[in-house]
Amino acid sequence: MGEHYRCDMETPSSLPQALWRAEQIRQAEAELASAAGLSLYTLMERAGSALLAVIQRNWPEARRILICCGPGNNGGDGYVLARLLRERGLFVQLVATREPARLKGDAGRAAGAWLAAGGVALESVSGIDTPDLLVDALLGTGLAHQVEGAEAHLIGMINRWRAAGVPVLAVDLPSGLQADTGCVLGCVVQASYTLTFIGLKQGLLTGRAPELVGKLGVARLGIDIEGWGEPSALRIDYPALTPLLRPRRRTAHKGDHGRVLLVGGNSGMAGAILLAGRAALRAGAGLVWVCQHPSLPSPALSQPELMQGALEDGDWDTVRVIGPGLGQDEWARGCFERFLCQGRSLVMDADGLNLLAQSPRHQDNWVLTPHPGEAARLLGSTVAQVEADRFAAVVALQQRYGGVVLLKGAGTLIHDGRQTWLCTEGNPGMAGGGMGDLLSGIIAALLAQGMAPRDAVCLAVALHGEAADRAAAEGERGLLASDLLPWIRRLANPS
Repeated sequence: MGEHYRCDMETPSSLPQALWRAEQIRQAEAELASAAGLSLYTLMERAGSALLAVIQRNWPEARRILICCGPGNNGGDGYVLARLLRERGLFVQLVATREPARLKGDAGRAAGAWLAAGGVALESVSGIDTPDLLVDALLGTGLAHQVEGAEAHLIGMINRWRAAGVPVLAVDLPSGLQADTGCVLGCVVQASYTLTFIGLKQGLLTGRAPELVGKLGVARLGIDIEGWGEPSALRIDYPALTPLLRPRRRTAHKGDHGRVLLVGGNSGMAGAILLAGRAALRAGAGLVWVCQHPSLPSPALSQPELMQGALEDGDWDTVRVIGPGLGQDEWARGCFERFLCQGRSLVMDADGLNLLAQSPRHQDNWVLTPHPGEAARLLGSTVAQVEADRFAAVVALQQRYGGVVLLKGAGTLIHDGRQTWLCTEGNPGMAGGGMGDLLSGIIAALLAQGMAPRDAVCLAVALHGEAADRAAAEGERGLLASDLLPWIRRLANPS
C-alpha cells in the first residue's frame, strides 16, 4: 500500500485526535490535493488500494467478494476496488444502483475502467450466492436524506448476509449513517470494519455509530489534513491525558489536595452519595464531606474516611457536588438552593440537573454532567432530538447554562464554550446504576487538586471509561460501579 496510503489501525489509541465534519474533509481534500499536484481521481485510486490492503490483512482467505456501488464517489471507490481485486484473480461481483453509463466525473471514470477490464455491473443481488466478503460502497458523506428505494433494499440484503456471518467492509462510513452526527437516516449498514479516508469524521464515534462501524481505520491517502485547519472536535483517551497526573510533592499534606463537599443521598438513595464519595477519595481528594438526609446511617460506617455532620463553615469546601441521590422533594430543593453558589467550583449531576431544569440559570463556575434524558429536560426538548445531533446538543447546553458541559453516552462529548472533545473510552457494561455518581466524584477530586475545569473533566471522563474497560475484562454484563474503584486509584497514579 505504501506510505501514501498509510492506514491508522483500528485500536482506539492509534486513531487520530482531530475530528472533522464532512464538509471540512471535502474542502481539505480538494485544496490539499491541488496543492500537491494530485487529481481527485488519483485519490480515488489510492482509496481503492487502501481498501484492498484492508481486505488482504483482515480476510486473506476471501475468494468470492460482492461489492455494492452507489451513484457517487463512494461507489467510485468501490469500482476501483473491484478492478484491483479482479486483477489479483479473485471472483468479484458488483451490483450498481445506477447504470455505469449514467455516472459522471471520477465515479464514471472508475466505472469505465472496471468495465474495460472485463467487469460487469449487475442490477440486483438476485441469484447471487453467499459471498465470502461484502463491500458497502453505496452512500457516502453527501447523504442528506432518508435512505429509500434501491439503496434501502440493498442495505437490507447486506444486513441479512451480515447476520448470517458474512463480514462487511464499509467504504468511508456505513451507508445510511450521517457523517457529522452519527445518527441513522432511515436504515443503515451494520459493518464489520469501516475504512474512512483523509480524516476521521466526527459522526463515526458517537450517536449510533459505535455499534455500526465495527473496527475503524483511517487511510490518509497522502493528504495531511492535520495541518490544514481547525478540527471540529478533538478525540481524547486516557493515555493521551496521563501527563496531567503529575507526581505529588514529597512534602504534600491533605490540605493541598482540596476539600470536596457532596450534597445528595436522600432517603433510600444512600448508595449514590457513597459511590461519589468513594470515587472522590480514590481519585485523590484530600478531604471529603457528605451532606445527606438525616435519616440515613453515617457513610463512615461503610467508608471511614468520609466525614459527615453539620457543616457550620460555609467556606470549608473548595468543590461541591450537588445531585447524587438527591431526589426532588422538599429536603432536596432546600439543599439545592442552600448549596448552589458562585464562589467555588460546582459539579451538577442527576437530580441536581433535574432541579436546575426547573429553575434555569447561567453560571460559569460549574460542570454539568447530563445523560441524554437530563439533557433533554435542560433543553426543553426530547431524547430523540438530543441524540439526533449530540454535537449540537452539548453546544446548546453550554450556551444556555455556561461552564463546562459533558453529555454522557457512547462517545461522551465535552464542551467548554470554545472547544469540543469526544472520549472513546468505555463500554456497554457502564449502562448501570452508580456509574455517573463515580464520574461526579472523580471530576470533583481533580478540580479540588487544582486542575483547570476543562482538564479535570476531560481527564475524569477518560479515566472513568478506562477504569470501566479494565474492570470489564471479566465481562461487561454484570459490571458494577463499585468494580471500578480499585482501577480509579491505579489509573490516578500512572507509572
